[in-house]
Amino acid sequence: MLKKFQLSLLAVLLLSCGFLYQLTVKSSCHFSCLPPYKSQQGPEALLGQGRSIVFLETSERMEPPPLVSCAVESAATIYPEQPVVLLMKGLSHPMQRLPNTTYPAFSLLSAIDNVFLFPLNMTKLFEDTPLSSWYTHINTSAERNWLHVSSDASRLAIIWKYGGVYMDTDVISIRPIPEENFLAAQASQYSSNGVFGFLPHHSFLWGCMENFVEHYNSDIWGNQGPNLMTRMLRVWCKLKDFQEVSDLKCLNLSFLHPQRFYPISYPEWRRYYEVWDTDPSFNNSYALHLWNYMNQERRAVVRGSNTLVENLYRKHCPRTYRELIQGPEGLGPGNK
Repeated sequence: MLKKFQLSLLAVLLLSCGFLYQLTVKSSCHFSCLPPYKSQQGPEALLGQGRSIVFLETSERMEPPPLVSCAVESAATIYPEQPVVLLMKGLSHPMQRLPNTTYPAFSLLSAIDNVFLFPLNMTKLFEDTPLSSWYTHINTSAERNWLHVSSDASRLAIIWKYGGVYMDTDVISIRPIPEENFLAAQASQYSSNGVFGFLPHHSFLWGCMENFVEHYNSDIWGNQGPNLMTRMLRVWCKLKDFQEVSDLKCLNLSFLHPQRFYPISYPEWRRYYEVWDTDPSFNNSYALHLWNYMNQERRAVVRGSNTLVENLYRKHCPRTYRELIQGPEGLGPGNK
């Protein structure tokens, strides 16, 4: 009888210790700890699966603004079984834990199971690609558009090496992309480089990297980005105008109609920040590019404004909307 009592007491003590340990770990994380399985995978192993959705931050900025948070959250929602990876130049090591009072967007994103934040190491990324020698010899301090040019180069290298889908950080995902090897048309016969996807080691991207170096001129805006993609696409395919909302096929590459990602063109970018009588359905779109580079006026999503972009946040990135979006008088999230 005494032996049974001692065993029961021992079991209770072990359970109590386990509970206290879990409570201590959770309280020390301040809601910013990654699930255990996330900390066990490095970027190469994760990206090597070839199914990742990839975002890049080539500045030293550490706190993702609400639009970046929305882009990443929406992708994580649309692709729940795929890793969503944000590579950041400002990170010196894989993100494990950061004070949520200082970096609220980190806390939000790190709480999403399939979101991963890793450092962006360009020297390592460009190894074994045509970009390696170019990067070694470039004088970055003399480059006027270095943030954009380095991003153009990085997205080519990472998708060539690992495969997957690249998206700009101002792209809100609304439904899955059904293609594996694709470019997104910004206009008829003109490709963007804000969204594209390929299987690993696709020869189109290798040719893009070679062309990037051979015709390098960062003084021409877009020369290393959408202009490069368009140059290479014209070599690869015989381009023609789109017929209605249908995509073009060329060899093993799809050129997707502008409605897929750019239903609102860049001259009309302000329409995202306007109130519509009836919000568009975007039934022909997979994601929406918000043209943040054009937003020199620094227009923002405002809680209670009923603008198109506010409604997109509510629907496609509700955590970001709930936790990061302020009201018209600067009231914090959660205030009306």
